[in-house]
Amino acid sequence: MNSVIPDFTKSRFEPIGKVLPFSFINQNGETITEKDVEGKVFVTEFFFTSCKSICPRMNNNMREVHEKFKGEKDFLILSHTCDPETDSPAILKRYSDSLGVSTQQWIFLTGRKDSLYNMARKSYKIDDPNNNVKNIEEDFLHSQFFALVDKKGRVKKIYDGIKMSEVSDMMIEIKFLLKEKR
Repeated sequence: MNSVIPDFTKSRFEPIGKVLPFSFINQNGETITEKDVEGKVFVTEFFFTSCKSICPRMNNNMREVHEKFKGEKDFLILSHTCDPETDSPAILKRYSDSLGVSTQQWIFLTGRKDSLYNMARKSYKIDDPNNNVKNIEEDFLHSQFFALVDKKGRVKKIYDGIKMSEVSDMMIEIKFLLKEKR
């Protein structure tokens, strides 16, 4: 019997998107761009600090991811706010402190609303790009999805961040992606 052994050092998924250039401000007031995540595997999400529905569940699950890959030099988490009017760098700092996580590895980002929403829709593919409304002030993005990005800046897969079974699957895929060469 001839059995084929799968190659566990390669991702199982074809890319669905590419990280576009960006410039946002982190919880410490520092500018973070696509150059800062170059060569890293990362998970990204969009949330807001005052959310009382899905965001706390998402970030509890994301904390599991953070704990599993804490100290892994080639891994990051990027949490973008959906509510930049409220979520200033100081508010994001207070929020990250309340989670008790390493902000060297789990980065909280804010910026211009249109830039944030464009990243979610066009780069990370976690919301339909056709959801853009003509007036950005009337637009609001609220998504439970996590995007997984490989070392080459390719979006590999979208996971439901409130389903721990999908988050567990994502953590398995992160292991594959960390083994891949740049």
